[in-house]
Amino acid sequence: MARLVPARPAALPHDLRHVRKLADQALSRAAGAPLIGGNRVRILKDAAENYPAWTRAIIDARRSIHIEMYIIRRDPVGRRFIELLATKARAGVKVRVIYDWFGTGFAPLFGLFRPLVEAGGEVHAFNPPSLTPIIGWVRRDHRKLIAVDGRIAFVSGLCIAQEWEGRPERRQDPWRDTGVEITGPAVASVEAAFAESWRLVGGTMDPPDVPEPADTQEQGGVNLRVVATEPFVASVFQLDLLVASMARRTLWITDAYFLGTSPYLEALRRAAGDGVDVRLLLPQGSDVGWTVPVSRTLYRTLLEAGVRIFEWNGTMIHAKTAVADGRWARIGSTNLNITSWIGNWELDVAIEDPGVAGALATQFERDLAQSTEIVLRTWRRPVPPPAPPRVRARRSARRVMRTVTGVGRSLGAVVTGNRPLEDYEVPPLIGAGAILTGLAALAFWHPLVVAAPLAVIAGWTGLGFIVEAIALWSGRRRKPAP
Repeated sequence: MARLVPARPAALPHDLRHVRKLADQALSRAAGAPLIGGNRVRILKDAAENYPAWTRAIIDARRSIHIEMYIIRRDPVGRRFIELLATKARAGVKVRVIYDWFGTGFAPLFGLFRPLVEAGGEVHAFNPPSLTPIIGWVRRDHRKLIAVDGRIAFVSGLCIAQEWEGRPERRQDPWRDTGVEITGPAVASVEAAFAESWRLVGGTMDPPDVPEPADTQEQGGVNLRVVATEPFVASVFQLDLLVASMARRTLWITDAYFLGTSPYLEALRRAAGDGVDVRLLLPQGSDVGWTVPVSRTLYRTLLEAGVRIFEWNGTMIHAKTAVADGRWARIGSTNLNITSWIGNWELDVAIEDPGVAGALATQFERDLAQSTEIVLRTWRRPVPPPAPPRVRARRSARRVMRTVTGVGRSLGAVVTGNRPLEDYEVPPLIGAGAILTGLAALAFWHPLVVAAPLAVIAGWTGLGFIVEAIALWSGRRRKPAP
């Protein structure tokens, strides 16, 4: 059994120690991760700080390099890292790479990893499409981690791609993102998270390649939790809800693809209503374009409760961070949406240290200086002149997107009756009713148009059941009798 280095509690009056103990217990249970002390932590901003730190650690590697990355592009940045890893593999360092097949796309088919494999490195795709499980292949490995020699680890929102360095020829600034460098006993927990993913993709690792926390020397005084989530575990979701409930003064959040669930939105609303300074920094434009108008459908209910919302003025803000009360911080890969919270493999670091949290809060304030605050209008908007046809078409598309994508939250309230509906939910309900009515009419007039997709889905599902049953039956047949 691994012995974790216990966190050193801050000096507190005797009557507050019990409260601190209860809070620590609640955070540990919510995150599913213990508080580990003795670490040194450095916040890294953008590719300008993260990529050089990654490169130095890889160059200094002596035994092992472990990388688990959602996206590795076949562009100058991706090829640069692959060549560096191949160089270390030829020097005898064990290089293991996990990439997500969906995030990385077709790059492996065009030889992205060939130099690394030929040099002796090991590369595996995570959860590629298969007949079974039926739709399990849609779950993604969204983690971004690098661990070297069991000595140093990096957890971040950055992938390995040109977007993070920018494209000056296209007038695209580098993406704004945040990562963290860790040395100390918590590195063993990052390595353990990678080892579990490596096992899932069919790889094997010798015990010496997975360090124990007790074997790692303390490097500083920072306490943190390594929160490695898997589908349906929802550790970060529980942690985010708890922190939103416990924040007393400030809760400042940066997110790239904000689609908060009803419980989380309500937690933010209640915190703001209780006097907490709640701020959200979100992108003004996104590589996943539809997420911005969807996020904006949630603005009004938050703004009316006192939450302040800002949109980044640059190309893209991709960071996933939170800082509360200048004492608690979270940095990692989890976005504030149901896919990240429940559907993906994610990795985040929850830090309980005033120095680190203060540095992240300072960076947040600097980011706000490059952002635009969104406010509720209190006056009647004048009628604008007619817009050109193409502009009208784009506006119409955005209106349709906002209507359709607001359906889920509103329909949930209608079906379950778990809360009263609000005025702003009229458009989503009308949109949902129109769509369902249209589908019903289509099914009456052209049944084949509706039946054909259902037949494909049913056939795929049925075939998957049969294959799964045959595999299970064959496995039992081969299993020797006791």
